[in-house]
Amino acid sequence: MKLAHALLQALKDYGAGEIFGIPGDFALPLFRQIERINTLPLFTLSHEPAVGFAADAAGRYRGTLGVACVTYGAGALNMINPVATAYAEKSPLVVISGAPGAAERTMGLGLHHQVKHFDSQMLIMREVTCAQCVLDDPATAPAEIARVLTAARHLSRPVYIEFPRDMVEADVSEVPSFRPPAKNVAAAKEAARQALKMLKAKKQPAMLLGVEIRRYGLETKVAKLAKTLGIPVLTTFMGRGILAEVGAETAGTYLGLAGDVATRRLVERADGLLMLGVILCDTNFGVSKRQIDMRSSIHAFDGAVHFEHHSYAGIILEAFVDALLAGAEKLGKPKPVTASYPRGLKPSGRKLLPQDVATAVNDFFANHGVMPIASDMGDCLFTAMDIEHTALLAPGYYATMGTGIPFGLGLQAASGKRPLVLVGDGAFQMTGWELGNCRRLGLNPVVLLFNNTAWGMLKAFQKDTGYNDLDDWNFAEHAETMGGRGMRVSTPAELTAALEQAHSDESSFQLIEIMLPADVFSRTLTRFTDAISSKSALAAEAEA
Repeated sequence: MKLAHALLQALKDYGAGEIFGIPGDFALPLFRQIERINTLPLFTLSHEPAVGFAADAAGRYRGTLGVACVTYGAGALNMINPVATAYAEKSPLVVISGAPGAAERTMGLGLHHQVKHFDSQMLIMREVTCAQCVLDDPATAPAEIARVLTAARHLSRPVYIEFPRDMVEADVSEVPSFRPPAKNVAAAKEAARQALKMLKAKKQPAMLLGVEIRRYGLETKVAKLAKTLGIPVLTTFMGRGILAEVGAETAGTYLGLAGDVATRRLVERADGLLMLGVILCDTNFGVSKRQIDMRSSIHAFDGAVHFEHHSYAGIILEAFVDALLAGAEKLGKPKPVTASYPRGLKPSGRKLLPQDVATAVNDFFANHGVMPIASDMGDCLFTAMDIEHTALLAPGYYATMGTGIPFGLGLQAASGKRPLVLVGDGAFQMTGWELGNCRRLGLNPVVLLFNNTAWGMLKAFQKDTGYNDLDDWNFAEHAETMGGRGMRVSTPAELTAALEQAHSDESSFQLIEIMLPADVFSRTLTRFTDAISSKSALAAEAEA
């Protein structure tokens, strides 16, 4: 078997569903084999950051590997930000980079795309990936591929494979099959026993879910656990959308002072908080009114379980959830009230506000069914918190801009479902032009472009600045030249009509450019920025 074939088959066997990429000279031999062998469908985009984000989104949605393939130097180093996003947010992204062959490394000349030395790229990638390898030895290549792909699956973090272009046709053995991680059942059972004993003694327990639930494909099991325990179930900001596709209800998304008061109290007043797969970070807990008491919390994350004076290492989340399910019993708590979302937008001629967008989408979902959502960072993501609970992909922790459109493309490629994409005008300037690839790739997302002619979230923090202002690029006018349909709306009546039009036209992507005031923000973002500002002021006062 040729090495390229072995790698492609291994990617499929380990859970990948497609490859996103941009060809380049050091990667051309590999791309030729990707196309000829056709083990996985290939989606080529226009810029490497979009390739990385799209591949990340595909992996996030399926809970398996996302794959990005690029060339050496100018291609791979352009991927650092998407790879960093995947690392911070625990997404199993596989980055494959073409590289110079052995003969080229001995020429005594600097090669194009080379930075400082041949291994500069590897050194940089080590900082943002959990495992790496160079496929420069046919004898060890299959084992190395298995080691790296296994790390991506086990740890749910990005990995890096460097593929010298003269190795594509090398003869190798098959890559060893994927082996699920050891579950350490005895330790998981003991941790679950102690955790359930603790929860049973509490008066107001609650469950808070984070990204690892989806990363490891545990939504069905966790939904069953939630039903059995009968305690309030919420998601973190990063975990928004969890359980949406398995038919389970939640009491909302915990956003601290930025969120609903009743939802906040369920978490902050819980005397026993079961946190499953939750990243402890500022976007999840930075605006809490009352600090979460870790002494009365059970935190299962990153292969360990911690609570009270107990600490259990080497317990994967699935094993802990299985053990909880085996010993769970009804805790005798009333069924929590589920979250409510704004509905009933009146089709008037007044100016649109961010809240109107959420209401219009909820009305649209009520009429036509929910759609999975991909969101960029900014007020579009905070607006999404008022949209019906549905699958949602967004950079909630790393908080980079430019993810929205490529996330949407990756989401549709992986799911086969038409997505709703939320993006601001600043982020659209970065990667929005990838929509021009939709016609060629057979994709047709519905895009809601929040145009307030500003970097809105930054403007929310600094209202008296000029450098956060943007020009009006009139994006809708460009949609047709990119192979889609564009509509510009500025009133509730126009937005409602545009959504209906977008739903009825599946022939291409639909871009609805929503004109919003530059100085008005969603209620969630307003509460978030107010809470951050208040906490910063109190901290400064304490230091004075």
